[in-house]
Amino acid sequence: MQPLIPLERLNSARFETPVILKKLALASRYLAELKGIAASIPNQNILINSLGLQEAKDSSEIENIVTTHDELFKDDVMPPVYANSAAKEVLRYRQALRIGHEQVKRSGLLTANHIIEIQSELESNHAGFRKLPGTELKAADGRTVYTPPQDPAEIVALMSDLERFINDDELYAVDPLIKMALIHHQFESIHPFYDGNGRTGRIINVLYLVKTGLLDIPVLYLSSHIVNSKSDYYRLLQTVRT
Repeated sequence: MQPLIPLERLNSARFETPVILKKLALASRYLAELKGIAASIPNQNILINSLGLQEAKDSSEIENIVTTHDELFKDDVMPPVYANSAAKEVLRYRQALRIGHEQVKRSGLLTANHIIEIQSELESNHAGFRKLPGTELKAADGRTVYTPPQDPAEIVALMSDLERFINDDELYAVDPLIKMALIHHQFESIHPFYDGNGRTGRIINVLYLVKTGLLDIPVLYLSSHIVNSKSDYYRLLQTVRT
């Protein structure tokens, strides 16, 4: 398995194939339509809250944190009375998404520190990037299928490279949707946190769409699709690594 390298070292010509360009054109058109429809809604906060809650539920379900809409609404409205651990984790996801969106809108950037803040809200701790070795990604049968970088200095360096890749539009001249896919794969492969990497990575996806102006508000999420194709999602992530 090859070591991780800064993404800008990839040959961008590999993404300029007719198949990819055709899919990009279609996806970009749909994104533009979604952006226009969302802009026509008078109270966008209602849309953000409702879709954000659904995304929080779906993204958490990928990590086997399963709850129901009834439990979420009860815990959201009556937290002192109704305590459900899964619902609380899902609601923390929504709050982490809200924090990240505010950071991106305020600064126009999506930095490593923003990502740390998002993960901290998700996990309700301040552990930051991994400092101890031993993190491995395992298959359902217990086999280790991938070992992410273990050296704390390497994790910090790779995340600094990723931060630059996210925020410097001149660094790598490809379509933003291709960059989003590369960012997602690189982040999940660095696996910089002890926990919450999957959910943090999926929040980064939509925040990157907002940062690049493809969306004005975070209303497009991939988790519902991943729930229905989880095995393919993990298999393809690993295929790219190998």
